[in-house]
Amino acid sequence: MAAATWKGYISFGLVSIPVSLTPAARTERVSFHQLHKVCHTRLKQPLFCPHCNRFVERSEIEKGYEYEKDQYILFSPEELKKIEPESARSMDILEFVKLDEIDPFYFDASYYVAPEEAGAHAYHLLLNVMRKSGFAGIAKLTMHNREHIVIIRARKNGLGLHTMFYANEIRAAKELGNTDKAEVKEQEETLAMHLIKSLVAPFKPEKYRDTYQDGLQKLIEAKSQGKTIAIVPHAAKAPVIDLMSALKKSLSQSASAQGTQTLIHAVPKREEGRKKRRKAS
Repeated sequence: MAAATWKGYISFGLVSIPVSLTPAARTERVSFHQLHKVCHTRLKQPLFCPHCNRFVERSEIEKGYEYEKDQYILFSPEELKKIEPESARSMDILEFVKLDEIDPFYFDASYYVAPEEAGAHAYHLLLNVMRKSGFAGIAKLTMHNREHIVIIRARKNGLGLHTMFYANEIRAAKELGNTDKAEVKEQEETLAMHLIKSLVAPFKPEKYRDTYQDGLQKLIEAKSQGKTIAIVPHAAKAPVIDLMSALKKSLSQSASAQGTQTLIHAVPKREEGRKKRRKAS
């Protein structure tokens, strides 16, 4: 079990629940070290003071804010502790919202919220009520020298918490995805909808793997044994010119697309019917 990242209280109304937070996820990846190309010795980055012309220990470090070039205001840990807001010790739920109203762009890091023994009853009360109501709680939490806005939500086995970006940290979209003003044809939309439906499946995250990291592991194993590995083939991609043709071929190739052939051939016929009616008029 990972060590607690934060300990304090969740509060709603006059109810305070002692809890602890532990990280819910971490990135798993192959790590490389930087080596000296000449002798293959691992390089280090020690702390060096150019004024004293010597390396320094971490015990000699203090924090400073640069208000002018090479001019600093110094701060001790005790001074920084004095300005910690209430959210450093307690997460007060400010309001409850529907989870689907929150754009996923706002989510940052994820944590498990576990109750301390003294708060188990109140914890499960909050969990059950949030699960039945479908609401999630918005609160503030100070952690790692920053006050975060967080969302607390009910999960199957307990409460989860996500730190969130502030509104001013979300970059403007600048009409991304809206540059093509061409009108979407009805038959294109119909085929695209059926293609999407043919690819629908339950979400099972265990199905997905980082194939690049898998490839790195195989490369490491092969090189450690003096072997080589085959080059991964890459399919050539190009912008779609005939969209209708691409959609039809995609539907034909989809293993789960059943009963779509009739639709594929029916769409052009509807288009021909429209053309005949236009000529007649």
